[in-house]
Amino acid sequence: MDVQLRKGLLELCVLAALRKEDSYGYQIIKDVSEYIDISESTLYPILRRLESEHKVESYNTEHNNRIRKYYSITDIGYDSLNEFKADKIKMLRVFDFITGGDLDE
Repeated sequence: MDVQLRKGLLELCVLAALRKEDSYGYQIIKDVSEYIDISESTLYPILRRLESEHKVESYNTEHNNRIRKYYSITDIGYDSLNEFKADKIKMLRVFDFITGGDLDE
């Protein structure tokens, strides 16, 4: 998969994982890995970028006597997901054009 396309999809997958509930790094990796490969070395830069873009926020909480950093999606993050959802039909038409209408190939 193209690096730039994968990067954009990974960011959206992270936001989608946080849409249901706040989460921490390891759980986000588990949730996203069902759909696209992601590692810690990929996830944390994405989370930092999303946080700098105000699409996610983070906070610390204690879990088993350790501090765990949780992430939550912001309204700006929800807006990004909604924009992607609105573009879904257009993107599928582009994929159809690229593949000649046969997505099984």
